Amino acid sequence: MNTEVNNSQEPDSNENEEESIYETNTATQNRNSFLTDLTNFNYNYSGPDKKLCFVGNDSEFIPSEIIYEFGLKTLILDISFNYMSDLRDLEQFPNLEELICDNNNISENTNFPHLENLKILSCNKNQIEDIHTFIDKVKSLFPNLTYLSLLGNKACPNQLIDLNKDEFDYSRYRKYVIFRLKNLKFLDCYEVTKTEREIVDRDSMFYEVVKAEDTIEINEEENLKNGYTPLPEKNIEETPHGTFGYSKYVYYGKQSEGNRFIRNDDL
Repeated sequence: MNTEVNNSQEPDSNENEEESIYETNTATQNRNSFLTDLTNFNYNYSGPDKKLCFVGNDSEFIPSEIIYEFGLKTLILDISFNYMSDLRDLEQFPNLEELICDNNNISENTNFPHLENLKILSCNKNQIEDIHTFIDKVKSLFPNLTYLSLLGNKACPNQLIDLNKDEFDYSRYRKYVIFRLKNLKFLDCYEVTKTEREIVDRDSMFYEVVKAEDTIEINEEENLKNGYTPLPEKNIEETPHGTFGYSKYVYYGKQSEGNRFIRNDDL
């Protein structure tokens, strides 16, 4: 698989002395003696855009050699079409502003590092199911996020992935995410409008998730032994009794749904 590294951008003054890990100096040669064979991976770095693409490698991780080479100077990272489920290694990309991780194995349990500068996060077509847990994590780890896309996940309900979902399910999901992420400007490729934000702020009390802290276990067998009954306490007479009287209301059958199909001639 061909590997292309584009370093066409003119180096900054503080990067003139920076050497590639593949250059021939003694320390690098000693380190390269146990490096991963990078010829098996497809990756590309664009100097002008400061963008690293590690796409379509069916890999569960980013090789440490690529992280060492490009981690500090990468602003945009695309790791789509892999098998990644743990992203703790992204802590080596402290300046990251955009992360594209579509078509991976990311879930609400995936470990993310704290990325203060991250503004764009695309996690389409992953394994995210619990929107509450995932948004809690996003809110705490990416405080400056303005763009989020979760299309193709169960947490983002729509008829493309679940025929039992409709536009009302997606609307509830969208309002909840907008409510939790105050700085969000785009969600799933759609702009967060001023009207949406006003509606969410007005109905904010309905988007809070309340969980019972204490669970009371009911032992039905023990209750039966103690003679417990949920019915109100009162004296129960052994002899059943009823009441008799006249009704003022006379039913003529006009209100019956079945009678609307019967013509007068059929009566």
